[in-house]
Amino acid sequence: MMQTEEKATLLPKEIIEVNLSKKDIRKMSVEEIAEELTAKGEKAFRAKQIYEWLWVKSAASFEDMTNLSKDLREWLSENFCINRITIASKQVSNDRTIKVAFRLHDGNEVEGVLIPTESRMTACVSSQVGCSLSCKFCATGYLKRMRNLEAAEIYDQVVMIKELAEQHYGIPLTNIVYMGMGEPLLNYKNVLESIEHITSEKGLHMSPKRITVSTAGISKMIMKLADDDVKFNLALSLHAANDDKRSKIMAINDSNNLPILRDALQYYYQKTKNRVTFEYCVFDNFNDTLEDAKELWQFTKYVPAKVNLIEYNPIDQADFVNTGADKLDAFAAFLEKNKVTVNVRRSRGKDIDAACGQLANKH
Repeated sequence: MMQTEEKATLLPKEIIEVNLSKKDIRKMSVEEIAEELTAKGEKAFRAKQIYEWLWVKSAASFEDMTNLSKDLREWLSENFCINRITIASKQVSNDRTIKVAFRLHDGNEVEGVLIPTESRMTACVSSQVGCSLSCKFCATGYLKRMRNLEAAEIYDQVVMIKELAEQHYGIPLTNIVYMGMGEPLLNYKNVLESIEHITSEKGLHMSPKRITVSTAGISKMIMKLADDDVKFNLALSLHAANDDKRSKIMAINDSNNLPILRDALQYYYQKTKNRVTFEYCVFDNFNDTLEDAKELWQFTKYVPAKVNLIEYNPIDQADFVNTGADKLDAFAAFLEKNKVTVNVRRSRGKDIDAACGQLANKH
């Protein structure tokens, strides 16, 4: 049975104003924190303790930092803030998927999802409030992009979804996908900083190989990922291996068409040796023919890749529907026959609008 649990009320305006008047300590390096402490007459080593509370122990307040003196905790509270996100509401699907609406310190909201399967517990997190790319099949694309998320706000989503996995199912988080609201590569700096906090020994210490960043296709930023020698996985939301079709559903293709993306992906693979994942929602009577499958197969030849065929989930704003089972099976069989690694991703969380393309803060 689907359940909805309200967890918070709107932040009072005065609280938002107070938080914005203080320094956000999670935007500071350990060295910058040490400078503030020594100027106050505190020992510099306290900065490492504070940093550990923030990024290893995920402290929600300075009061939680129990190995600091009461006076120091009070001084920190007076001068700094921890703009931790909160859970506004959560919904539990019939298939155990959990969708969470997260409220940010400024009152904006984003959504994240816990996706449980037999072998994985995956957190799907957002990187922007809204989105600017306007992909025709995606509910988030019909929202206005309000702002980028801070690294700490992305980190908080992971921490809270991790806690939900342990509370509801007694199983730790195994994977993280940046496939929620927004385009991660248009929030490049904060996304990479959040991954650093998640993977660092001075953070959550998760393996970067268990993290996947999904992009609609920002070619110059894909090349920057290569130059930065990232260790996490890259997924490209492809959805059509034909420029005319792709441009009809993804406006970004007009400036980042398939030849441009091909060159960027080849550069990325040459530098990182990381296999790319192509995500492909199979729409009825749009991109589900054997000719479409052949075009996709040809595109997979450019770099070592695997393909995730994704069951589409209808949204109110668009008329796309999922292809039929027979066509999907034939599509997958064609790719497999041509030695393409294929996974068919079945929808999860459809009854709570938590499935692929459905995140839009309906509540």
